[in-house]
Amino acid sequence: MLNRMLSHDLPRSRALAIALVLVLALLAVEPFLFPGAKALNVAAKMLVFVLLVASYDLLLGYTGIVSFAHTMFFGIGAYGVAIGCTRWAGDEGVGWGGVAAGVSVALALSLALSLLIGLFSLRVKAIFFAMITLAVAAAFQTLASQLSELTGGEDGLSFKTPLWLSPSFEPFEEPVFGLMIDGKVIAYYVLFFSVVLGFLALLRIVNSPFGRVLQAIRENDFRAEAIGYRTVVYRSLSNVLAALFATLAGALLALWLRYTGPETTLGFEVMLDVLLIVVIGGMGTLYGAVIGTVLFVFAQNYLQDLLKHLGGEAGLLAGVPVLSSLVSPERWLFWLGLGFVLCVYFFPSGVVGRLRARGTNP
Repeated sequence: MLNRMLSHDLPRSRALAIALVLVLALLAVEPFLFPGAKALNVAAKMLVFVLLVASYDLLLGYTGIVSFAHTMFFGIGAYGVAIGCTRWAGDEGVGWGGVAAGVSVALALSLALSLLIGLFSLRVKAIFFAMITLAVAAAFQTLASQLSELTGGEDGLSFKTPLWLSPSFEPFEEPVFGLMIDGKVIAYYVLFFSVVLGFLALLRIVNSPFGRVLQAIRENDFRAEAIGYRTVVYRSLSNVLAALFATLAGALLALWLRYTGPETTLGFEVMLDVLLIVVIGGMGTLYGAVIGTVLFVFAQNYLQDLLKHLGGEAGLLAGVPVLSSLVSPERWLFWLGLGFVLCVYFFPSGVVGRLRARGTNP
């Protein structure tokens, strides 16, 4: 049963299997174990980025396409939900109809744009395609910043979500297992189950005959074309599927934050984070999206807190001449960058690639 759910793509490493089960279990019960606002926000960001990075891995890791427009589709999903909840709210407030309408329009727009980009750009060489997608993404970010009447401009859009997802909504009068269930907890589990289903769908895609052709194109597109596969068609379809899943990830982020803006989803920093996570986790594995996201987002949010305990005014190394300066909380970006360099050096095929290699050759 588990083998079918994972589309016959098992971890193939005991350490990786344990890590994946542990991540899944912790994310499933996170609101009950760590009910604080920061911990819940970090876990929600992990869920969203798992789906976003996995969808990008379909492009980069499985098809060999380098695209810088992925966050554009991420932003389209977020803006779709924001505009839907803002413009199509009924007399009784925001309903699920507004969310559904916003997501539907966003998916349709992403479908059209990704198809156009695929058909007109994927015939060129890889570097030129990457530059084209970068230009399109930059143009879309500028457009979103200038259409203030529709998108809120640089300030973005804050909006209300359906009642069940509102933090003030409390369906139970008593706590459940010590946790008071409210709309924020419900929204978290909407994210959790949506991401699990989306990830399983991506696993099914990459392990289908279609996915095998994508991998053949990645390895040698001329050979794939020679044996009868229309590589442009397959690359275009891969581009479309990756865009649609990224759009869904953006919609989930908007539902969680109840806000979207140019820097939240369309900024180049988001695209850079996605690239770093893919490299850390391992390209062409999908499981790398899970491991890489957890490691990166956790370090991004808690590394500075850890350094405060070490090099802060009341830290363990406070007063030590050189060490206290090195582990100062202000230097957390230095340590994050150093960690990335060490990860690439010791895990050139990513964490998942290294674990699978060890599992195959103990």
